[in-house]
Amino acid sequence: MSQAPSRRALSGPALVRLLTRLADVDAAESRQSLSDRLSQWLGWTDAIALSSALNGKPPAVAAGARSFGQSDDDECARVRRSLVSAITGDNVLAAARRRGAGHMSAPRVAVDTATDYTVFRQRYLALQQSMETAIGTLRGRLRALLAARTPALARLALVDAVMERALAERERTLLAAVPGLLSGHFTRLREAAQRGATEADAEAEPDADARARIETRTAGSAAVPSGHAAPATPDAAWLDVFRKDMQSVLLAELDVRFQPVEGLLAALHAC
Repeated sequence: MSQAPSRRALSGPALVRLLTRLADVDAAESRQSLSDRLSQWLGWTDAIALSSALNGKPPAVAAGARSFGQSDDDECARVRRSLVSAITGDNVLAAARRRGAGHMSAPRVAVDTATDYTVFRQRYLALQQSMETAIGTLRGRLRALLAARTPALARLALVDAVMERALAERERTLLAAVPGLLSGHFTRLREAAQRGATEADAEAEPDADARARIETRTAGSAAVPSGHAAPATPDAAWLDVFRKDMQSVLLAELDVRFQPVEGLLAALHAC
């Protein structure tokens, strides 16, 4: 019996590896260098601006500007924590779970799984917008701090500003495709759960008396005692798997989006 060839493991960021697995695609490693790919993404006006930033006279250091300090480090950490909390605490992505006596389960937005994926797509896009806005503001703040240090760091701040403008639309387009990739994962999980439920029903097929006893027990357990969340149903189980996977992708995307901030921070710490 022949076996399907195993997929080659990718060495890229966690976001790429996650999407390759969840979207069920066999992606190959790119053979292009980073400089080659950038040359395809930058327009001629971007190339001129980047060349001027790299080769032109270093920008003058602003006098009297505020210096980098611990409060700036703290602000970067706070922004990241806030974005992580927005993802992990989102009520659309909250998984069904039991709590101990006296504790209610976290509120969760109901999703009609028989319809479509729209609520998840909208939530993903909203969280992406939150990341883009918060990180963009933070990145601009760090560039201003760099520009006040030395001519070399002021040049680095200028290069970062040029690269952000040049790649923003490309980045936005690529990341906007992520919810579409996850929709296939959502559909596959839902269809697998539906097949499993159909097969289980076909195997069981209880007689009329057994069905009546099941319905009686179900009716008797319908009321859940106060302080306890209702047990997860098989339908909720697959949906909770999807919610967890979607959170993992969002957190991996946050790591990618935060890389320019980490680079600017490293430059500020090094000088």
